[in-house]
Amino acid sequence: MPLYKTCSDQELSSFLAQEDGDAFAEIYNRYWALLFRHARRMTKDDDLAKDIVQDVFVSLWDKATEIQFNFSLSSYLYSTVRNRILNMYDKEKVRSNYLSSLTEFISHGENVTDHLLRERQLSARIEHEISLLPRKMRKIFEMSRKENMSYKVIAADLELSDNTVKKQISNAIKILRLKLGTLISLLSAILYLINF
Repeated sequence: MPLYKTCSDQELSSFLAQEDGDAFAEIYNRYWALLFRHARRMTKDDDLAKDIVQDVFVSLWDKATEIQFNFSLSSYLYSTVRNRILNMYDKEKVRSNYLSSLTEFISHGENVTDHLLRERQLSARIEHEISLLPRKMRKIFEMSRKENMSYKVIAADLELSDNTVKKQISNAIKILRLKLGTLISLLSAILYLINF
């Protein structure tokens, strides 16, 4: 059994990929306080910073066998914390914008024009999230959903297997569902109130 305290980040990453709980514990002990300070500096909220760092470590363990550390472990952890915080702020901004426009709608009785505007905004947000997908995944997803091509046709066109195409589309849908989940919930609430 290796002495984990003396292991480099690269060695710990290799052990982590083998689901080594002791390696994970060393990574946690080595980086938790640093990541907490980083998150607290960005959020100005101790509890929120703790939650974000905890989520990052849970995700690290859950995806231990899948993660490719193209950069250093510390870079991966810091950028993951930063991205979680930025995504949280984006979601809060969207939620705030929709709640304020919903309040305005209820108080001023806006008509169908507002509904069409929301639909355009939702479409724009969906298109934006699609544009952020990895290039290959985005191309396959757009061929399937926008051009109504079958998996077999896409696979033949791109010289890929049917399973690769199916997996890429499935992953794209999971990513979009994760990123747009809050937005879709808010839209459902708005549509419910409009029809109520």
